[in-house]
This record gives sequence, C-alpha cells and structure tokens, in this order.
Amino acid sequence: MDFTIKELYAIEEIQSEKNIFKLLVGSLCPSIFGHEMVKAGLVLGLFGGTPRFINDKNRIPVRGDPHILIVGDPGLGKSQMLQAVNSIAPRSVYVCGNTTTTSGLTVTLCKDGGSNDHSLEAGALVLADQGCCCIDEFDKMGTQHQALLEAMEQQSISIAKAGIVCSLPARASIIAAANPVGGHYTKSKTVSENLKMSGALLSRFDLVFILLDKPNEIMDNMLSEHVMALHAGKRQFLSVTVQRSQHGILEKECHQTLQERLMIKEPMDFIPAQLFRKYVAYARKYVHPRIGKEAAQVLQKFYLDLRRQHQTQDCTPITTRQLESLIRLTEARARVELREEASKEDAEDVVAIMKYSMKETYSDEFGLLDFRRSQHGSGMSARSGPKKFISLLQQRAEHTYNSLFTVQEMKQLAQEINIPTINFETFISSLNNQGYLLKKGPKVYQLQVVDY
Repeated sequence: MDFTIKELYAIEEIQSEKNIFKLLVGSLCPSIFGHEMVKAGLVLGLFGGTPRFINDKNRIPVRGDPHILIVGDPGLGKSQMLQAVNSIAPRSVYVCGNTTTTSGLTVTLCKDGGSNDHSLEAGALVLADQGCCCIDEFDKMGTQHQALLEAMEQQSISIAKAGIVCSLPARASIIAAANPVGGHYTKSKTVSENLKMSGALLSRFDLVFILLDKPNEIMDNMLSEHVMALHAGKRQFLSVTVQRSQHGILEKECHQTLQERLMIKEPMDFIPAQLFRKYVAYARKYVHPRIGKEAAQVLQKFYLDLRRQHQTQDCTPITTRQLESLIRLTEARARVELREEASKEDAEDVVAIMKYSMKETYSDEFGLLDFRRSQHGSGMSARSGPKKFISLLQQRAEHTYNSLFTVQEMKQLAQEINIPTINFETFISSLNNQGYLLKKGPKVYQLQVVDY
C-alpha cells in the first residue's frame, strides 16, 4: 500500500495525540456503546505482533498474528464489531460460518475443462494472507473447525489431493464471533461446552471475550440514550453524574483502571475508517517492535503468578501459549503508538486486557473465580463438581457403613471441597433426578452408588 504526503502528515498527527490507544478504540465501531475492553483487544488484533524466523529455514517460524474470539448472547453487537474490523483492516476477508465449507476456507481443487490438469483456487484463509479473516457465526461451522487448526498455529495450509502436494501460506489473524449453544450463555458450563468446540481449537485463541446481557438499570439507561441519539443523528456522551454512578459499579472489576482510561467522557473527533486503515497499514509495514526489559519482567511475573495459582488447584490450563499471546499483544500495543520497543506501560495494559478476558472465562455461575475451569475444555465445569461430591459421599458411606444423609450433612461435606452451597436444594434435586441419590424422607437421601 502506497502513502501520499497528505496521508503521512495525517499519520504523524495521529501519532502526536496524547492518548492514541483511547482514540483508536473509540474510532472502532463508535455506534456500539461500551465494550471498551473488547474493542481494545480487537485493535490489538488489527495491528498484530512481530513474526519471528519467517525466512530462516533453520528455525521454526513463530506467528505474530493474534487470534480473538467473541462469545456472547445475541444482540450485543458482535457482528457489527466484526464488520468494523473488516472495513478497517488493510487486507481482510469476511465470511459467515453457516454458509462456508472446508474447501471454501482453505483450498479448492478444480479440474480444467480442456485438459485433465488440476488447479488450486484459494479459500478465505489463503486470500487473507498477511491480513485478517473475520468469521461470523463461528459456532455454526460444524466439522469445518478442524480445517482451522493448522492455519491458526502454523499459519499454513497443507493439501494433498489428485497428486498435488503443497503448502500454502495463511498468515492471517482470525477474528471470530460466536453465539452459545441454545442462544444463551450458561455460566455453569465452560466455554468449550457452551460452544461445542474442541479444546485444541479454543487454546489457539489469544483472547476469548464473553459478552453477557446482564440487567443493570444505570447501564440500560445509558445504552437507551445512546441508541436514541444514534437514530436521531446526534452524538451522545456520558454525563458526569452517570460517570460517577458507573464508577461505583466498576469498583469490583479487576480492569477498572484501563477501562476508565478508555471510556469516552468528553466529545472526541473519531478517526475516519479510511485514515484508520492507512494508519494500521503504515504500522504493520514499517514498525517491528521488540519487548523491552521492563515489559518482559511484567509479563513474566504475571505468567508465573498464573502458573502458581493453577498448580495449587491441581490443574494447569495455563501453558506457554498464553505467554506467547502476552508477548504478541504487547508488541501490538507498542505498534499502536509506532514505537520500536514495548514499554512497561504496554505490558501492564495487555495484562489488564488478559485479566478481563480470563475473569469471565474462569468465573462460574456464582461469580467466583475457579482456575480449574479451563477455557480449553479440560477444566472443572458443572459436571465435574457433582462427580467430586458423589465421590466424597461414597468415601463417607464406606467409612461409616451408612448410606443415608441429611441435607445439612451433605451441605457440610460440600463446603469441605469448596462446592458453592447457594441453591443447594436445586443441586441435590438434580443429583436425585440423575439417579445418584434417592429421596427416603423429608430432607433425607440415600446414596445409590455405594458398595460396602
């Protein structure tokens, strides 16, 4: 992509802004209210990190393109944000999952009419090479998910058909949006169970954002004002009183500092989509950041803390893939401001975005953080809790030679293994329906799976 003198001056003017990141986040799909942290992740996905060892045949290439997945209830603007990314990315392909085939994503083999020769026709991932591939309705793809595994990690597509054996580059950043099974996200299940996807595919996403439609009087009031102003052709901004009220709502959030900085509290001139595209293209072409020493220390500390917390809970869903994701996103954060070295502040911003992503991914239906709930499908879900509880009941019954338990006794046992006792009657009723417990009297149950 070529740049005119006028465009270079405009890029220089954008770089001279005091808070470039806030300006870019606000300029990405300004018609969608809120979701600042999700937009921040999408902006980092647009800029991307620095790929390593691409032309070195003696080393394994390391991808620099982050992959982002947005999961949530219908009507929260996921498709609009994807369309905005598609319009801003210098090179982008937009596909819809329910009308896409495996060959349409990868490579199609065609036979020429005149001769018996075969030719290859590029699919969406190959066409999006060195750009973005936006996949909407990601959950409707069915068996086509397996075609993405190689493209997302090795960034190439290997084909062996009709005597043709070759490998095509697919160095694209995949931005996907999905609705959960049944139309509503269930917090008692893991991300993998909500989407019916394999853990191998979900582990390749650098950021997984979960958007939930939670009733909130203040936020609903601001959202309705924003929508009314949008349809009236006006630009609506938060009033000071509303900002203070929202500040009280967000006090408990771990990402409060960064999200407050990204919130638009005063009138702002957004960057037009065409100029935004030029800025992204300039950054991707000429800026290749490296991780600074202070930034590396912040990322390493965050990664080691996560590993330590997971190991204490007898599970390790955090792997080196997450550390590589942090590095990629930090390089993208430095590239946003056209800097060649990532600073400590860049790393702290990326850690805040990663915490926001993980907070929704690892929290259960009671809002408690449970690091055993791996987003990769191998952690604790609503099914593994009852299994652990029944196993404890079996041990107690074999020890006391008594398979009858009162509800109060079972509640005490549940507290011993950190199972939430909120709605405990519903929990026991579900075990009764599944045949693990048999009701013998008022608040008295007999364990059925016991051998002594």
